[in-house]
Amino acid sequence: MSRRFSELAFTPLVKAHQKQHNSRAQYQRMEQSGPPGDALGRDEQYFISLRDSFYMASVSETGWPYVQHRGGPKGFVHVIDPKLIAFADLRGNKQYISVGNLEHDARVALFFMDYPNQTRLKILGRVEVHENDAAAPALFESLRTAEPHAVIERAILIHVEAFDWNCPQHITPRYTLEELEPSLAPLRERLAALEAENATLRAKLKP
Repeated sequence: MSRRFSELAFTPLVKAHQKQHNSRAQYQRMEQSGPPGDALGRDEQYFISLRDSFYMASVSETGWPYVQHRGGPKGFVHVIDPKLIAFADLRGNKQYISVGNLEHDARVALFFMDYPNQTRLKILGRVEVHENDAAAPALFESLRTAEPHAVIERAILIHVEAFDWNCPQHITPRYTLEELEPSLAPLRERLAALEAENATLRAKLKP
């Protein structure tokens, strides 16, 4: 547990529940001896560069939380420096719930998931949005991906306040087609060979 993450996440009520359930002493030791956790290290930067999606939570003007899934090619989230990540916000269903929430409160919580390896990186940050300003065009070009017909509406920069890694417990392994391909390819090749062999045998049996 990083020190900065615990400072932001462990509110007085959270600490009261930890005390009630006998985990406060353990987390207090972590708070005192854990890493700073306020700037992304090499492991965190590399982990983010391999992700093709993440979850972003924001809070509305009425106080309701809202979680949005964001996806793209691997590396669509750019690590600008240890305290700044960014991505191109593409045109979607035009509801603009997250955009409206962020104008009200710039704070976000992010989950980056690696399901096959049961790993989760949590980030707390503050958002900076560039849409119709002088910085937007250059940011659009630097954050653009190879997705065909993608329309960038804004650049979203997230200033990292804190991060922490979660334990793998209760993360169900899931796999994309790309991740399954190394295991499926030999099976496809074997199936193709068997089909070819079967076709040859059928041809020999014809009168």
